[in-house]
Amino acid sequence: MPKEILINVDSQEKRVAVVNNGLLEEFYIERPQDKTIVGNIYKGKIEAVLPSIGAAFVDIGLVKKGFLYLSEIESAFESLETKESPTPEIKKGQEVLVQVVKESFGLKGPRLSCHIGLAGRYLVIMPQDKQVGVSRRIEDEEERRRLRQILLELKLPKDVGFIVRTAACGKAKQELLRDAHFLIKLWKRMEKIIQNKKAPALIYEEYDLTLRVIRDSFGEDVSRLTVDSKAEYYRIKRFMKTFLGYLSSRVEFYRQGELFVDKDIERQINKIFESKVYLKSKAYIIIEPTEGLVVIDVNSGGFRKKLGQEEAAFKVNCEAAVETAHQLVLRDLGGIIVIDFIDMEQESHRRQVLKVLKGALSKDRAKYDILGISQFGLVEMTRERIHNTVLTISYNSCPYCQGRGKIRSSVTMSIYALRELKKFLKGKALKEVNLTLNPAIVDEILKDKANLSFIERKFRVRINLISNPTLHIEDVKIS
Repeated sequence: MPKEILINVDSQEKRVAVVNNGLLEEFYIERPQDKTIVGNIYKGKIEAVLPSIGAAFVDIGLVKKGFLYLSEIESAFESLETKESPTPEIKKGQEVLVQVVKESFGLKGPRLSCHIGLAGRYLVIMPQDKQVGVSRRIEDEEERRRLRQILLELKLPKDVGFIVRTAACGKAKQELLRDAHFLIKLWKRMEKIIQNKKAPALIYEEYDLTLRVIRDSFGEDVSRLTVDSKAEYYRIKRFMKTFLGYLSSRVEFYRQGELFVDKDIERQINKIFESKVYLKSKAYIIIEPTEGLVVIDVNSGGFRKKLGQEEAAFKVNCEAAVETAHQLVLRDLGGIIVIDFIDMEQESHRRQVLKVLKGALSKDRAKYDILGISQFGLVEMTRERIHNTVLTISYNSCPYCQGRGKIRSSVTMSIYALRELKKFLKGKALKEVNLTLNPAIVDEILKDKANLSFIERKFRVRINLISNPTLHIEDVKIS
C-alpha cells in the first residue's frame, strides 16, 4: 500500500494523517480555537527591553507578549527604517517586523524571530537576508550544485535571499522560476501592508493545516490525497491548480463511510495517547513526556529469542531506536529527550544503535541534535518543538487524580461521542436513540446543535441527549 494523505473534516476540527503502507507516520489536529500562529508575520511594538537576559518582549496584538532575542532586532530595524540610517537604540515603543517560530507553551508567550521566511513549494524567500542557499537535507552534492546554479541563472533580486527546499530535488528551472515570481509578488504586497499598518498588526497569516500539509508533504511519493468534505475537496483543488497542477488528479473526495475508520487510522490514532508502545518482538518502549523533558525507556518485555544477554539487548535496542524515531515524529515530541536503552557491554553495539537511531531520524523535518550514547545506554538529544502536541490539544489535566494523569478534553469527547453515535447508527433503522454523557460533554455538544440535527436528518432518527453527572467524563453510553 503506497503513501497517502488522508484528511477528515468535522465542523469542530480538521485531522490530517500521513500514512505509509498502512502505517500512520504523521498526525495533525487543528481546531478553530487552537489555530496555530507559527509562521505568521507581525508588525510589533517593543513592550519591554531586558538586557540582563538579552531579550525583549514584543506586543504583536495577542494576549501573551512575544519573546525576541536582542541580537535579532538589528535586521528588523533594517526592514522598517532606511538601510542607510544607523540602527537606533533599542527601546520601548520601537517597531519591529517579526515572525512566530514557536507556539506559546504554558505561561510562555510565542517565540519570535526577525529572520523572516516565506515558504513556497520549492523555495523560501528571505526578505531580510541576501544569501542564497540550498537546504542541508539535500545531501547529494551534484544535485546541490545543480540547484545552486539554477538560482544564479534565475537573476533574482539582489536585496533578498532565497533557500531551496528539499521538494525542489529534480525540478526544472521553470518550476523554480514560477515559485520565485510568486514569492516576490507576495513580499511586495506585504511591503505595502507594512507601510500602511500601525503596530501591533498582523501582516501575513500562514496557511491552515490542510494547505500547509499539501505544500510541505504532497510530492511525487504520495499516490493519493483523500478528503471526506466536499467543500474542502474543492478548496484543495483550487489550491492545487495554482501550486501543484500536475498532481491534481491524485486528489479524491471520499463519499462512503467514515474515512479514518475504514482506513484503520482511528485505531492507530488512539494508540498515540498510550504511554506503552509494543514492538514486533514483544519488547516495548514507555514514553513519559513532562513540560521540559521527554523520557523514553526501552524494555525487553516478552522478547523470547534464544540469544545471549548482549545480543538480545542489541536486537531490542535496534528495533526500539527505529520505533522511537517514529514516535517522536508521530507525537511531535520536543525539548530535551532522554532515551534509556538496555545496557550493552560492547562499544560497537552502542555505536550501531546510535547509527540506527540517526538513520531513522534522517527524514524528520524538525531540527534535532544527538549528543551520543553513554556506557549505560543513555542517549541525550534535543528536538525542535514548534507546535502544541496532539496530546496537549486533545487532553486536559485529570481532575480525578489532581493532575497526575490525563483525560480527554470536553471538546475532544463531544467530537468522539458524536462519532461513536454515527458508527452505532450505521446500517440500523431506528426511530429513537439515547445518548448518555457526562454533563460537561452534553454542554459542549449543545453549543452547536446543528451537529445533532445533521445526524438526525442523515439517519432519520430522534436523538435523546441525556446528562448523567455520575458518568465518567470519558464514558459514552448509547442505547
